[in-house]
Amino acid sequence: MKLPFSFDVAKLQHDLALAVRSPWIKHFNIQAYEKDWSCIPLRSVGGRIDHILPIDSVEFQDTEILEQCTYFREVIAQFQCEKTSIRLMSLAAGGVIKEHRDAGSSIEDGITRLHIPIQTTPEVIFTIDHIPVHFSAGDTWYLNASCLHGVRNASQHARVHLMLDCVSNSWLEQVFSQAGWIPRPQARYPDPSIHDGNVAEVIARLRQAGFPAGLVLADELEAIALSPA
Repeated sequence: MKLPFSFDVAKLQHDLALAVRSPWIKHFNIQAYEKDWSCIPLRSVGGRIDHILPIDSVEFQDTEILEQCTYFREVIAQFQCEKTSIRLMSLAAGGVIKEHRDAGSSIEDGITRLHIPIQTTPEVIFTIDHIPVHFSAGDTWYLNASCLHGVRNASQHARVHLMLDCVSNSWLEQVFSQAGWIPRPQARYPDPSIHDGNVAEVIARLRQAGFPAGLVLADELEAIALSPA
């Protein structure tokens, strides 16, 4: 979803030129992409510029790189909410991020992931639940990363986004509502692959296996299945 915040692309690119004095860090999940997918941390665990691994219950701080980027700080301040990780994300020319899900990364889950493209072309295409979308430069885009999503950069240039992980709050919910956001209905079962059509089979297999954790899960699934939809 496109949000009602647009920023000066030239100023974004000016701060990008300052930030890239620091080295790009390759994404740790090397099986998830082709070519090169790298980042520069602007807000990270302890403010470290060499750390991109997600860690829960740890304090996030601005990095020294962000301190040098006046316009990035101005952009980030427009979003009236707490932020955890903030980073520049680069996908190389010809690069592909394979389709995947990032569990817990939606406004409903408490983390609202926003993308602000700094360097892009119409040949950079996201697929979100198999729907193709181009994120335009300087605009602000919400990606429900718990959906199946991937990216293909068919251009001759690296694509660079400023990406913010925001802690969901009432201000964000109001902005989303004004932009036409409709909350997704809550999943009936804890695993998206389980639904009313196959839950009886899943319960039977769990009970047949006989593992204690599986038996507990089978009872939980049965309770959900028997409850009103």
